[in-house]
Amino acid sequence: MANTSTCENNIMVYGLTVNDEGYEFTSSIESAMEDAELELEKIDKNIEEIEASLKKLKPECDKIDYILAASSGALCGIIDIFLVGKPGESPIGNLTDKCFSNRVCDFSKLCGWSGGKDSSSAIRFLEKKFQIPYDQNGIDDAKGLNVNPFNHHFKSLAHNPNLLGLFFSILDQFSNTSHFVSDGNLIIVDNSNSEFRLQGNNIPGKLVCGFLNWLGHIMSDISGASGSKTRGMGIPSPIWSWTNDVIVLLRKLNISPGDFVRSMNEAAVKIFEKGFDFRFQTAQVIPVFVNEMIVRIFYFVRRMLKYFSETEESKRSFNLMWEKCEPFTNATVKRMLTVAHGTFCLVDIGDAAVRGFVSGDGAFFNPIEFCLRLNIVGIGRFAISLYGEAKRAVQAHQKEKELQFVKRERVIILNYIEGLKTLSVLYDDRDLVNFIDDFKNSDMYIQAFEKTVKLAELRKVPDNEILRVKSDIDSYFL
Repeated sequence: MANTSTCENNIMVYGLTVNDEGYEFTSSIESAMEDAELELEKIDKNIEEIEASLKKLKPECDKIDYILAASSGALCGIIDIFLVGKPGESPIGNLTDKCFSNRVCDFSKLCGWSGGKDSSSAIRFLEKKFQIPYDQNGIDDAKGLNVNPFNHHFKSLAHNPNLLGLFFSILDQFSNTSHFVSDGNLIIVDNSNSEFRLQGNNIPGKLVCGFLNWLGHIMSDISGASGSKTRGMGIPSPIWSWTNDVIVLLRKLNISPGDFVRSMNEAAVKIFEKGFDFRFQTAQVIPVFVNEMIVRIFYFVRRMLKYFSETEESKRSFNLMWEKCEPFTNATVKRMLTVAHGTFCLVDIGDAAVRGFVSGDGAFFNPIEFCLRLNIVGIGRFAISLYGEAKRAVQAHQKEKELQFVKRERVIILNYIEGLKTLSVLYDDRDLVNFIDDFKNSDMYIQAFEKTVKLAELRKVPDNEILRVKSDIDSYFL
């Protein structure tokens, strides 16, 4: 037996089963309630996970954090101005030059040199041991290429300390050629050294020997030439040698480099001739690294003190402390680093710009002086921080949208549960739908009529349509 109940445009169908034990109202309200409760638990757990992820993406810096970060950036900016400066006038640069000289001596000893601490002797040893065909300096060779002892390390592609430099070094050693970038052109010198022979009995062996020759020759040039009376010309900075890479790429694609690329390459050559090489680039790393460490130490010490002041001694543990204090992966310390490196760049760029205007030499601005004093490493580190901030902002925005959607879903489930509760009350009629049994017993018909009336009222039947007494039923059925 089936019955229907209508409410406006919505229809609910339910069944009434008759068996030997009586009448049973078939309903899924209870099971639906259980499913809805389980779904609500899943949604609540999902909300907790999203909120935890969102918390990791948003920094919790206070005023003291920002003040400490900005102070660290300003302090390291001052260190960069007075202790790094520019090539030839850099106390830290002198230390890095000496450090590289010592490393050249150590490398030479590994290769069989026994000359003590004389870096010039070590360089001469490496130059003889790791001979290559692309070391023209423009004095007795490679004339007409606008190459000289002050720039041939930069213009020779095989001297670049990157993958492109390694590629051209292997190529030049196999083919006995030299590749230069000069005046915006890619120049190839064939049979550049008739005495050069690449060792190795097969291709793999020659590749290994070619790599070792490239590495050994880079080490021989990293502290300048053996005959240098002054600081000498080292190998190019990887950050500025990209101008050569761009020109090579454009020439291989049969595209003429534009004026901007040519101008940047010419400026890079002049900057290298002024002493901005790999050694000075390393000197620029030091204040940036110090800035990084100071900020992380500030963050760690503040959180550690807070942890010990707020945590009872019996509940303290190293793992819990590290979880609350670790200064590497959380968004708060990364925001502090962004502020610190941004402040460092402001101080450094301001100083470089002032020096550029002061040393204009009749011109309004001296771009070479500006670039010599500009800490490229600091600019790059600040750019990485900005990228991280933008990435976390996008991820946080996505998480917030996801959280809003899940919360709306939770509201729907709650409304659904409230609806189920209303239905469970409305259709709680197990004691009423057994009125047929009452009709079987003639003595119970009065209670049966009362149950039908209550059932009709529960189903919200209009009052004028309810059959309240037996005479009404007799009249209804004629």
